[in-house]
Amino acid sequence: MSDQKVKSKKVIPIASEVKETRSLYEAHKKVYPRDISGYFKNLRWLTIWITQIVFYGTPWLLWNDRQAILLDISTHRFYIFGLVLYPQDLIYLVVILIISALALFLFTAVAGRLWCGFSCPQSVYTEIFLWMERKIEGDRSARMRLDSMKFGLKKLRKKTLKHCAWISFSMFTGFTFLGYFSPIRDLMHNIIEFRLGPWETFWICFYGFATYGNAGFLREQICKHMCPYARFQSAMFDNDTLIVTYDIDRGEPRGGRSREVDVKQSGLGDCIDCNFCVQVCPTGIDIRNGLQYECISCGLCVDACNSIMDKMNYPRGLIRFSTHNGVEQHWTQHQIIRKILRPRVLIYSGLLLLLCIGFVASLAMRVPFKVDVIRDRGVMSRIVSGGKVENVYRMQITNASEEVETYRIAVQGIKGVSLASDHAFTVNAAESRMVAVSLQVLDGSIKSGSHPVIFEITADSSKQSIFEKSIFYMSR
Repeated sequence: MSDQKVKSKKVIPIASEVKETRSLYEAHKKVYPRDISGYFKNLRWLTIWITQIVFYGTPWLLWNDRQAILLDISTHRFYIFGLVLYPQDLIYLVVILIISALALFLFTAVAGRLWCGFSCPQSVYTEIFLWMERKIEGDRSARMRLDSMKFGLKKLRKKTLKHCAWISFSMFTGFTFLGYFSPIRDLMHNIIEFRLGPWETFWICFYGFATYGNAGFLREQICKHMCPYARFQSAMFDNDTLIVTYDIDRGEPRGGRSREVDVKQSGLGDCIDCNFCVQVCPTGIDIRNGLQYECISCGLCVDACNSIMDKMNYPRGLIRFSTHNGVEQHWTQHQIIRKILRPRVLIYSGLLLLLCIGFVASLAMRVPFKVDVIRDRGVMSRIVSGGKVENVYRMQITNASEEVETYRIAVQGIKGVSLASDHAFTVNAAESRMVAVSLQVLDGSIKSGSHPVIFEITADSSKQSIFEKSIFYMSR
């Protein structure tokens, strides 16, 4: 009986035994950046205008009755104003990438993530999309109210208008992007006449919806979680790198107050804890917590803080562009700039300068044509009339200039060797031509076996020459 009573009793867990399940991942909170005016805001929009004018306007430029910049995949030719590059010129692309990477290292060592804040396509398009969002849905508080309200006609109208504007802009961006790889005027005509090919349609839609998704929805998540630059930037930062900083000694302890309150008597710092710097941040961080990898150095928090300091009649610069050492040791602007020009920066600058000089010099001395000589392997050698032995070669001449050019061929390396084919060939501008070249030697004048020969190809207009090696085979 006693056993049954024991079994019927309910076991109530004590507080220490209660288990609570918590997620290891914080739910994403949408960031509603507040609009602000100021020096860095204006500078940011200036770079946006410059980069977008260049991006959208460049494909429409003409050079010698063709598109000035065109990476024509179908013909394997890359046109950059008066320069025509071929797949064989891949080394130039490699050098450009090395120069870009070194420039990024230099700018990061000097001034942190300025590229991210002012020129990165993700930041630029996010700012453009935010501008459209503000024009349609209103300021920060209006957007927050709209998102929190129940779905209705007003919300449907504004959301539909916003997304139509986003998609239209994104598709135009995709069209412009494809215009760098396919003649943009032909693309425009094909779209108007509904003759756009499947691959062209795919790439316009792909790049357009990538812009729509990245700038419209992901936004700061790209900078926080997908961009590798945010992860390895710490390896390029040091205590003399120019970054957005918060002056803790001056700002703390923070606290709200009116203008009439004497800061010294109240024992408070200059920061009034208004959170204005947090509200304007595109990535939603609090710069007062110190340098964070999410910071893109856009400087909007500097504009926000300066506007509050002006209203409170406090000196500007509580949040400013400075260095860690500059804030810690209260350096002047001159001392900060002098420390920026440190050995690391000078080495980067020197290497970058040498690479740029070498790149420009290589392009200036570049021979504007290419030659490939392939020996005809079908027939090693043959006896022709006059008691001569003949070898046949296929020669591909690529004219990398913008004018029709005539090339003259000479041969050397074997005594008595002569050209039995035409010695001059004309190639149209930016085209290639395969020609047959035959060499003849008197039978018995040289030993049997392989003998090196050198072809000299000279352009009539520039008098520049290219030397190509090959083999002349004398049969037994």
